[in-house]
Amino acid sequence: MSASPRLPLMIVDDDDDLRDALADIMTAQGYEVASFGDARAALAALEGGVTPFLILLDLMMPGMSGWEFRAAQLENPTLAVIPVVVVTAAGHLSDSARTLSSVEVLHKPFALEILLPVVARYAARAANAPGPLTD
Repeated sequence: MSASPRLPLMIVDDDDDLRDALADIMTAQGYEVASFGDARAALAALEGGVTPFLILLDLMMPGMSGWEFRAAQLENPTLAVIPVVVVTAAGHLSDSARTLSSVEVLHKPFALEILLPVVARYAARAANAPGPLTD
């Protein structure tokens, strides 16, 4: 199922191969993809006006971690409303998941049959919601 019109999706992951593969797959699904290997650059893009309908976020990255990215995102009311799906190889998140504040978690490696419906669900919400994400 492909998205229409090309909804913006952000991918933040320091694994070049995974990030590039996800970007290719999501582009083929009809999404407009902004991908970042660095969480600080992704945060700067958000602060500069990039408004994805969803952020796919890795947690364990050098420099600014996904945890730190999410904390900074939640401090900004404009950015805090952007949904996040965490994609991580971290095995145990139960205690620390509270700091992520209402995100879905997909554990690496994950199957596309799991990821694509999750992304499509958020895309459908964004396409049907009034506001800047659908402009």
